[in-house]
Amino acid sequence: MNDSVLPHLNAALNATSFVLLALALYQIRRGNVQAHRRLMLSALAVSGLFLISYVIYHAQHGSVRFMGQGVVRPVYFIILITHVILAAAIVPLVFVTVRRALAGDFARHRRIARWTYPLWLYVSVTGVVVYLMLYHWFRP
Repeated sequence: MNDSVLPHLNAALNATSFVLLALALYQIRRGNVQAHRRLMLSALAVSGLFLISYVIYHAQHGSVRFMGQGVVRPVYFIILITHVILAAAIVPLVFVTVRRALAGDFARHRRIARWTYPLWLYVSVTGVVVYLMLYHWFRP
């Protein structure tokens, strides 16, 4: 395994995104629109940094082979496959959701956010789970 700090940074960015998203939901449920907006834009920025770091890491190091065996192997690949598919799907959903909010189209923002938000949470948390499985729980 290589000694790059980027996988650890990527996991930290995913975890940070998850926390920011959770706090943003809490704030909007309390009616604090400004705090919600700041937290969501922060989550977007953190996710953008993650994407840049992720691309740099994989351009330099390629893929990391999962070393787990037995029943954990298909569990890992189910998590990984759903994570990758939803990570690709979430990008345009986030941009549409944010664009509608910034344009003040809150009815349409809420309608799409009902899909975007849980998917974004799932992608953030499964990114951390994949990292833990690859780099901590089932290391070579």
